Amino acid sequence: MSDKNSAQQGAHPLVKIGHYILGQTLGVGTFGKVKIGEHQLTKHKVAVKILNRQKIKSLDVVGKIRREIQNLKLFRHPHIIKLYQVISTPTDIFMIMEYVSGGELFEYIVNHGKLKEQDARRFFQQIISGVDYCHRHMIVHRDLKPENLLLDHNMHVKIADFGLSNMMMDGEFLRTSCGSPNYAAPEVISGKLYAGPEVDIWSCGVILYALLCGTLPFDDEHVPTLFRKIKSGIFPIPEYLNKSVVSLLCQMLQIDPMKRATIEDIKKHEWFQKDCPAYLFPSPVEQDSSVIDIDAINEVCEKFGVKEKEVHSALLSGDAHDQLAIAYHLIIDNKRIADEAAKAEIKDFYVAGSPPPLSMSPTPIINDGISSPLKPHPERIAPLRDRVIASNHAASGERGRVKKAKWHLGIRSQSKPSDIMMEVYRAMKALNYEWKVINPYHVRVRHKNVLHDKYVMMSLQLYQNKIQVTYRT
Repeated sequence: MSDKNSAQQGAHPLVKIGHYILGQTLGVGTFGKVKIGEHQLTKHKVAVKILNRQKIKSLDVVGKIRREIQNLKLFRHPHIIKLYQVISTPTDIFMIMEYVSGGELFEYIVNHGKLKEQDARRFFQQIISGVDYCHRHMIVHRDLKPENLLLDHNMHVKIADFGLSNMMMDGEFLRTSCGSPNYAAPEVISGKLYAGPEVDIWSCGVILYALLCGTLPFDDEHVPTLFRKIKSGIFPIPEYLNKSVVSLLCQMLQIDPMKRATIEDIKKHEWFQKDCPAYLFPSPVEQDSSVIDIDAINEVCEKFGVKEKEVHSALLSGDAHDQLAIAYHLIIDNKRIADEAAKAEIKDFYVAGSPPPLSMSPTPIINDGISSPLKPHPERIAPLRDRVIASNHAASGERGRVKKAKWHLGIRSQSKPSDIMMEVYRAMKALNYEWKVINPYHVRVRHKNVLHDKYVMMSLQLYQNKIQVTYRT
């Protein structure tokens, strides 16, 4: 936030929600405004998306918003805008999200025109990495376009509004400002049934074309004519595009969704693989590793006036609303951004790419030593929520014991109960856990900590949850 904006704030009463002081309006969306916010204690900037309850209620998307928010709060990906916290009031829902300052990719294309091939590829690789991550977590965007792709100060892509746009009905997608038909797949504008991921692939193909050419493959001010062009699948191919990228575009902009390229097809394509940073598609071991930043822990202790064991307990509890855990993740993300900025002075970011989150802190870290060989799964808890942080006391030798926390499998799912339990058993077997079956949906689990030669014990219970939402003022 600039000094000018700070001065403007001083002239008006400060608006505070939770621990955040709201500033200027960054934009206006379908459900409400997006404002810049500043954490009162840590001073870190965030973007605050304000969802109006009346609009949500009128669109009949209350249940979907609740489910999607819970999914998004578990997401940790370097190219997806992070959701830190949700604060509810009788009139609005405040989504506390990662703030980036580079503007929209749309504005970048408008200002720069067509990009150099290596720059377009770098942006595209980051986009596909984020889309792949969300598809594997059973979330489909359905409104991918340059306006929903933000840039940070190092010119890295951040996918915004992931999981919110897929609440809109297809008819509403075409009638409201939340979607652009230029990026819509033929099956969407035709009202045909579709599974989901394939419509994001089409949109990514349109985005890649825009990056390379500075124009859209399908464009017309007359909507019926635009629809005919999209359904035909015929688009101009400039002579300066090399054959390799043309073949990728043709595979992605295939009107038959059954013949359209998949994420795996894109990842294997020779044009995509060139100079592709390894962090974009990490191995399961890299992706599931958990680390704790000692300096971040100490900073939280200093800001909130709490003891270290209280912060550890907050991280172990898995409570998404815990202020200590939220502040910790804010500090971690901002340290990562600052570290990237320092590296940018030495190494060209267009070649090096950005590191995976939580892995580049220059301060001491603690690794729990437990890594999962399994691929990420929709039922799997995200990093820092699914690992026993057991070696924190070994690093200091004088810290008190961490207060025991209740363990729970805090993920809501629409999968069959038997499928969920099968995934739980597979994970426990791969992690070399021991368990005792209490009933078909309840197991007691233990795992031996090799550092202390003691067992960590927990209970896993699958529940059926019914939620009723009422609106009262």
